[in-house]
Amino acid sequence: MGSDVKRTNDIAGELRKMIDADRVTINPNVLEQHGKDESYHTPRLPDVVVFPKTTEEVSRIAEWANAHRVPIVPFGVGSGMEGQVIPQQGGISLDFGLMNRVLEVRPQDFLVRVQPGVTRMQLNKELKKYGLFFSVDPGADATIGGMAATNASGTTSVRYGVMRDQVRDMEVVLADGRVIRTGSMAAKSSSGYHLNGLFIGSEGTLGIFTELTLRLYGIPEASVTARASFPTVANAVEAACAIMGAAIPVARMELIDGRSIRQVNAYKGTDYPEFPTLFFEFHGNEAGLACDIAFAREIVEDHGCGDFLFETDSLKQTALWEARHHLAYAFLHGYPGRKAMTTDVCLPLSELAGAIDHARELIERTGMVGGIVGHVGDGNFHSLLMVHPNNPADLEQAEAVNTEIVGYALSRGGTCTGEHGVGLGKAKYQRQEHGDALDVMYAMKQTLDPHNILNPGKIFIF
Repeated sequence: MGSDVKRTNDIAGELRKMIDADRVTINPNVLEQHGKDESYHTPRLPDVVVFPKTTEEVSRIAEWANAHRVPIVPFGVGSGMEGQVIPQQGGISLDFGLMNRVLEVRPQDFLVRVQPGVTRMQLNKELKKYGLFFSVDPGADATIGGMAATNASGTTSVRYGVMRDQVRDMEVVLADGRVIRTGSMAAKSSSGYHLNGLFIGSEGTLGIFTELTLRLYGIPEASVTARASFPTVANAVEAACAIMGAAIPVARMELIDGRSIRQVNAYKGTDYPEFPTLFFEFHGNEAGLACDIAFAREIVEDHGCGDFLFETDSLKQTALWEARHHLAYAFLHGYPGRKAMTTDVCLPLSELAGAIDHARELIERTGMVGGIVGHVGDGNFHSLLMVHPNNPADLEQAEAVNTEIVGYALSRGGTCTGEHGVGLGKAKYQRQEHGDALDVMYAMKQTLDPHNILNPGKIFIF
């Protein structure tokens, strides 16, 4: 214990020589906040938490940490689902809460430059005055830096794409303190390696993001929300594919299974039909949307839809979407004392219905409590498994279910994580998914971070 205290004091003392002392803390409450995220993974405290204000400060900290072999873990708001911000080997938790400025909006270029601590809702509030918005919506009010680190996506990816599609350029501090840029403001380039694609999704293991340039979109003139229930998951998925094949500009298309609808009804006091249900949001102009809704209605009815409802009023649209957005809360409220272990596989659309049915059968066979929700337009779905976090047997059973769900996805051309990232929970599946390509990834890690100070213990298990 004495050596741990000395290590902490030594690290804090050196960092206070580089930046304002009041932005370097070893306060136990602050350390605890930075030792966990929203996942079920076991917390681990950092030695010290630092709040940088500039790229130069981040560079100095990285250079010192690299020379003294002290780990650095970037921290946004702790909304991650796979333990990415948990400092497995202690060291420095680098909190970007003070690097949260929108640096420049370029309306004519549909671009914005931001610091990594800017949150999604903060950004869209600033952009609204320009008639623009940032499209990626992972649900939580996550930071832009954290969203880039995990290649986040969410409900809007079916129309606008994932985080990797939105980043034009980044300023990145490397492990040795060097500062590089990974792209430009141009819409396309054939110059050199695609470094944006390398760093986005790297979860803080290759570099520390200090600035990002993002693609923006015009706020649509109008939107319509709709709900459609089906007798089976297969009917719902087939309807979703048919809507996409008809080129209807759907902005969100979410699937919730019947068990989950039942849980939402109990939580919200609603009376939605307790069958597999698709929730849609359409963006466009009023005249075009009327045609889109009529066409979508024909398609879903051709695929067995038994109940179709649409709303144009903004308040009623919000109420309709609550069934999707409040699903996790519905289960947490119904099963107090438990936490949700959330699976995150993604498959080709042709395999999605079978994968969801397989997951539901697993949940029922093991006697677990859980719901299923999917971003049906891009093949990504989540099983919410309710577990007692302090019960090893419960966690072991949930992990076994997750392993089977992942195995099914990988055997059919899918991936173990569509949007939550690898972190701690999915590291054990990396060899199975990537084979020898994992060695290529690790070689890149060793080249950029030879002393393994950047978020060690994540992604790779050797």
